[in-house]
Amino acid sequence: MTRSSSTTTAGAALLFAVFLSARCASGSYPRAQNVTWSSVNFKTILTWGPRPSSDYTYTVEYSSLSGDKQRNSHCIRSSLTLCDLSASLTDLDLCYTADVLSTPPLGATTDLTEFPHASSKKFCPLQDTDIGKPDFKLEVSQDKRKTTLYMQDPLTALFKDGRQLNVRDVYADKLMYRVTYRRNKSTGKKVHNSKTSVIELTGLDVGESYCFYVQAYIPSRSTEKQLGEQSSTQCSNDDKKSIFDVYSVGVIAGGIILILAVVGLIIGVTVFCLRRRRSPRNNRKEGEPLNAA
Repeated sequence: MTRSSSTTTAGAALLFAVFLSARCASGSYPRAQNVTWSSVNFKTILTWGPRPSSDYTYTVEYSSLSGDKQRNSHCIRSSLTLCDLSASLTDLDLCYTADVLSTPPLGATTDLTEFPHASSKKFCPLQDTDIGKPDFKLEVSQDKRKTTLYMQDPLTALFKDGRQLNVRDVYADKLMYRVTYRRNKSTGKKVHNSKTSVIELTGLDVGESYCFYVQAYIPSRSTEKQLGEQSSTQCSNDDKKSIFDVYSVGVIAGGIILILAVVGLIIGVTVFCLRRRRSPRNNRKEGEPLNAA
């Protein structure tokens, strides 16, 4: 093969490769699907599918309903199918929408001016984020007439002046707590709503054990978003515990066996003594003189 023909072949291969690249870059990419918001304590994630091939990527654009479209630097030409927008949705009172664009891979060029995209539903952080379960400490007064719950306001993904904010910082006096409680081993429930993070419950039966769980409660939100996640259940001590609550079955069974053994021993000794006392050789014969001499 001559040098000229080799050059021609190499040039043709190069042109073919450029043609394929240009065709790929200017072609239509698959559109994203199932664009969904997920948010707990203002940790807000946008998710979608499917996972992209090496031929394309995803870019996220978001905006408030009246604002300009913006991009998060971590979600431009990405092969991921999620984007953390917690720090981007700074005005919590606004509502936002997001578009997921199907874009060329990093380093690739394209002559497309518009990319296939899928849009999310409206998301309003202050109204739509889920509130996670709170923690609390339980304290019963010395006279056992008052039970106090000390709430720990859940932390959020928001920061201000270098400090991590909790839900009380965000909602202020709009945040309440709903306490649901019942007598231990009972199914009947009562509810108490409190505007503060220190909740005092009075009127409980003295000496009885009660069980409590708590939820954040924001009455200003829509009905399905008013209550947060349930906390773990905590129960106060029971001053009237049954023997089965204090001791295990094995210990109780051992105690019963020991008691039965002691009772059996006492009965046995008593019967033995009575038999000895009534034995013929211990009784005097009728008419026998008191003194043998």
